[in-house]
Amino acid sequence: MTSEQQSPHSHEPTHHYDAIIIGAGVSGLYALHHLREMGLTARVFDGASDIGGTWWYNRYPGARVDGPGSPFYCYTFSDELMQEWDWAETQSKQSDVLKYLEHVADKFDLRRDIQFDTWVQDARYDEVAQRWTIETRSGECASAQYLICAVGALSKANRPNIAGINDFAGECYHTGSWPHDPVSFEGKRVAVIGTGSSGVQSIPEIAKEASHLTVLQRTAQFTFPAGNRPLTDDDLDDVRSNWDALIEKMRAHGGGFPAGPNPSRSALDDTPEEREALYESLWEQGSFQIFLKLYSDIAVNEESNKTLSDFVRKKISEIVDDAETARKLSPDHFVMTKRPILDAGYFETYNRDNVDLIDLRDDAIVRFTPTSVITESGEHPIDMLVLATGYDAISGSMLRLNPKGRGGVSLKERWDERYHNYLGMTIGGFPNLFMIHGPGSPGVFYNMPLGAERQMDWIGKCMDHLREKELGSVEPVADSEQAWFDEVTTIANFTLFPRTDSWWTGANVEGKPRYFSAYLGGAMYYDRIADVAANDFAGFVFEPVQRSDAE
Repeated sequence: MTSEQQSPHSHEPTHHYDAIIIGAGVSGLYALHHLREMGLTARVFDGASDIGGTWWYNRYPGARVDGPGSPFYCYTFSDELMQEWDWAETQSKQSDVLKYLEHVADKFDLRRDIQFDTWVQDARYDEVAQRWTIETRSGECASAQYLICAVGALSKANRPNIAGINDFAGECYHTGSWPHDPVSFEGKRVAVIGTGSSGVQSIPEIAKEASHLTVLQRTAQFTFPAGNRPLTDDDLDDVRSNWDALIEKMRAHGGGFPAGPNPSRSALDDTPEEREALYESLWEQGSFQIFLKLYSDIAVNEESNKTLSDFVRKKISEIVDDAETARKLSPDHFVMTKRPILDAGYFETYNRDNVDLIDLRDDAIVRFTPTSVITESGEHPIDMLVLATGYDAISGSMLRLNPKGRGGVSLKERWDERYHNYLGMTIGGFPNLFMIHGPGSPGVFYNMPLGAERQMDWIGKCMDHLREKELGSVEPVADSEQAWFDEVTTIANFTLFPRTDSWWTGANVEGKPRYFSAYLGGAMYYDRIADVAANDFAGFVFEPVQRSDAE
């Protein structure tokens, strides 16, 4: 039950819960369900008007799952969900994912414990009470022993700081906060900045309507065919009849996919003809399966990586009619060391008469005017600007919340130089605070619904440990954080990933710490956190429950 008393921060009553969850997306919904199953009271706060998180905001044209194909981008905690929900396509569109999450919320009656249109503007830890107090923008306060941050690894939109951009008087939209009302491109001159996932997905759709589309490319991308197709009844029946076995395969796989390990051979073990045949086969097949059937050393061996990079660049030159445009579209970084992208006719789009490509590395933006964008080569009149410029990823949403821990130290102070944490879920100096998909976890490298379940299950075990031992707080010790940083960094440095500027390394946000902050150990991560729990949560320090004199 919740109780009420006067808040020290406002005149509104403070509601007390066992746990407060921030975020009503994929992670937050499961966190709420799991805490209920544990018999705990919880309240979810979200700034959006309904559930969905990233899938509520990202309504841009062409938005689809471009990770594990449906029906595997889903929850696994309920067999009924798999048996009753009919996914339509292998790469589900945004509206279908949102309908699925709405169905989950309705099935488990989650909305009654979610407060929408509510931004948490302050979160502070009370060392005496061993509780977190949050305050919303409207002045409402609530407290809980535990603060669970399900704020999303890809939720804080990154708006570029370009001269004159605020002077542009036409329509301007960010793919990460797209309007809910339809946006028409018909008869309009549109410019798109950015060719990451949202740009690659939206550009072909915008080009179909716009009178003219100018793509302002910051970095050429390796992108692969999505191979999207309708799911048949036989497809779904096969998954449903083998669901338990498929879940086990997903849990054993390094990325949370229902697949075995990649072939255990180097790209250099095959002849050029054999490699070409494999790459052609995977290209024709499409979907994320491409990355599951590659050679085992593409991400760790420069020479092996080059074989796939060269193959994709050759494909670009074959697809794109204009040789100069094909050159501009050809990436010069290691393939797969930026977020792999699946597309539906992206490169073909540049064969349209109404599409131009400006490579900003060769022709930089000088400034925007109220009616145009001016690059070094000249002025380009536009009616609409689409910012497909991604997110302040992995850490940005946590820093936007900026909780204050022991001694009032803010997360911005604690994370000034790097994202100190242990297991990607806990932070020293911030007792009883847990992150889902935070820095130092597999996060965006893992099937995110399954990852959210597995991390939240561990968090629940940690809470049970405190209750059973009558403990009041838990946080990692400094040595644990240092050891975890060393482990994350050592694994990353074994690969080619840190050698490419990307949002994985913080390169897309000025002033952000520049290092690779995700755990690349695959399924080993879940073995690691299970070992920590089995060893009485080694690496953590606990405080007993602090009782008042009246008790």
